Amino acid sequence: MTRSLPSHRTGDDELDAHLMALLDQVGATADRDQLFQILVSAVLLAGDGASRLDLKITNAALKEMRAAFHMFAPYRDVPKATIFGSARTRPDDPLYAQTHDLAAGLAQRRWMVVTGAGPGLMAAGMEGAGREQAIGVLIRLPFEGGANQIIEGDDKLIEMKYFFTRKLMLIKESAAFVALPGGFGTLDETFELLTLVQTGKAEPVPVVLLDTPAGGYWRGWRRFVEEEVAGNGMISPEDQSLYRVTDSVESALEEIDVFYRNYHSLRYVGDRLVLRLRSEPTRAELRRLSDDFADILVGGRIDRSGPFPPEVSGDDHLDLPRIALRFDRHGFGRLRSLIDALNRLDSAPDRSSPPPTAAEDDRIVEQEDAEAPHS
Repeated sequence: MTRSLPSHRTGDDELDAHLMALLDQVGATADRDQLFQILVSAVLLAGDGASRLDLKITNAALKEMRAAFHMFAPYRDVPKATIFGSARTRPDDPLYAQTHDLAAGLAQRRWMVVTGAGPGLMAAGMEGAGREQAIGVLIRLPFEGGANQIIEGDDKLIEMKYFFTRKLMLIKESAAFVALPGGFGTLDETFELLTLVQTGKAEPVPVVLLDTPAGGYWRGWRRFVEEEVAGNGMISPEDQSLYRVTDSVESALEEIDVFYRNYHSLRYVGDRLVLRLRSEPTRAELRRLSDDFADILVGGRIDRSGPFPPEVSGDDHLDLPRIALRFDRHGFGRLRSLIDALNRLDSAPDRSSPPPTAAEDDRIVEQEDAEAPHS
């Protein structure tokens, strides 16, 4: 029996069979390999001699993630944007109005707005979006009084003990991000997001750093990144393509709109990166793109492709045109520039389209076995 099980097992065939029987008992039919391995990890912890603190961390993190997944589930078919920003900003600060207007613009485009559910700019974002289109992921802190009044008591509010599980949920299901000025927490969230995109651990997404016209917060941040971080070779110059700095709500919204004008999503299949698009590029456009982005190609050129077998078996956006390339899996700043170029093509749609939602497209980038494209 255990021959058909995942490689991550307890090491005891009889115990593994009991775990499979437990899945049968609760009626689990989908993704049993993943559920089985979650149970295996719990069993192995019991024999590891883990400390009580280790077990409490594991227990709390798993419970928080399960509760958050359950909370987000009814809204997986709605595009979401996450707003980061200071909890200390007062309602009379121009940043408050800027955040309110940004969230209102997103809501008008039928996006839901995700924030940390606290006061300050988090409350401004929820006010602008309205309660019906707001989702809150609150961190439990001894010196804050809980969720803001806009989202308090709502089913779309989850409270979390750990920052790392909270950051996961603030990032996991959103297709766009806007960071406004804030303290260590805002900087932590922004840098975490940029790290995930820079390393390919998350799909490319629009990341906007928004200030007011009179503000210098992100200009100062950008100066530090350009002079001290990029200037000392700690990131590549191309990594600065991963974000946009602006003091205009309209420009921030346009950045999000344009990102999904032609680009839809991506998937790795073996040594190929497949980009799904709204409109098929011409062969002349692909020749030009291959020349312009030859530095991130590991042999070959950018060309049209049919769906690969893993996409076919998963019914993964088979209606969309796609292109395939052998990407070096290193130059993610340049990959973002390629997406920008695809959105500017003459063959691209005239208007922006809604982004893929979490129900359609996981934000975690998975690797696939190499297979030939479906003809």
